[in-house]
Amino acid sequence: MQYFDALGRRKDAVARVRVTPGTGKRTANKRTMKNYFGRESLEMLVEQPLKLVGLSDKVDVTANVAGGGLSGQAGAVRLGISRALIKYDEELRPSLKKEGFLRRDPRMVERKKPGQPKARKRFQFSKR
Repeated sequence: MQYFDALGRRKDAVARVRVTPGTGKRTANKRTMKNYFGRESLEMLVEQPLKLVGLSDKVDVTANVAGGGLSGQAGAVRLGISRALIKYDEELRPSLKKEGFLRRDPRMVERKKPGQPKARKRFQFSKR
């Protein structure tokens, strides 16, 4: 059976996505996308690339997701699906690129600095 693999990342989340020709089944970590993500907004985020290219009911998507929170994982799955769709059909690239689905969101959590309570927060200054 032919399949197309891709990797998606967002914040600390990593998604290994596999797209196969099929009937429109979606799974994340062996659960349905609706069951796994819970929120409708995250489910819509994951579906965006498929709806854009009109392959919602023509391909099955299987995602293995780890790290981060649900929002980051949904973004990682979206990027993974977009990259896998390009392997599926190279002619989908311009439309996916135009919508920004191929751009990896570079925003990460800033590290905590030594001698400070948080990344940006400082201890209260006292002159005396």
